[in-house]
Amino acid sequence: MTHDDPLTETLANARVVLFDFDGPVCDVFAGLPAPEVAGELTDLLAAENEAAGAKASQTDDPIEVLRIAYEADTELGQKIEQALTAAEVRAVAVAGQPTPGAAEALRAAVSAGRGVAVVSNNSAECVRVFLGLHGLYEYVTEVVGRPSEQPHLMKPNPFPLITAAELMHADVSSCTLIGDSLTDIQAAHAAGAAVIGYANKPHKSEAFAEARADVVIQDMQSIADALTTA
Repeated sequence: MTHDDPLTETLANARVVLFDFDGPVCDVFAGLPAPEVAGELTDLLAAENEAAGAKASQTDDPIEVLRIAYEADTELGQKIEQALTAAEVRAVAVAGQPTPGAAEALRAAVSAGRGVAVVSNNSAECVRVFLGLHGLYEYVTEVVGRPSEQPHLMKPNPFPLITAAELMHADVSSCTLIGDSLTDIQAAHAAGAAVIGYANKPHKSEAFAEARADVVIQDMQSIADALTTA
């Protein structure tokens, strides 16, 4: 792999590598399916607010249910957030092994002298539990999870990336985010960070290229390989 390889180059310029959690590190809802969690949260929501419950029943994304709850009422949002965090902690315990290549990528980033942080719309609690379960905690300096009671600050808002950069004592423009959703790419662009799109489903490659990700990869092992090269 030559140094003019875009992936190697993007990582060579990164002082800090920011990993999105769900996808690049862990398939959070592999053992406890997201639609099931979304359903549980929607039932809770509907019991207190019928209109919000009806709106939430249109999605199978637990994070979306959380947004709907907060839109309806702050106290209700807090209640749904507590339930979601508890569900995420249950989910990561049965999520299975890390994403193939993720552990190698985390280790390679540390070996290459990069700072490593996890930046997630999932709760910091579930990220820490998962890293601990799989012996990966020592490779991650900071975990920036879902901003408590402030869903509007979740990605695509650049806030989590800017927060992570501050905690890592780095300029956000010297950070590179690895994410598997368009919200990751939007957040990185808004923050002024570089972004690597992890296309873990075939249709994502084109979407990430269109959204102007700096690089698009199909597997996390390529991050480890490029860092070793860089």
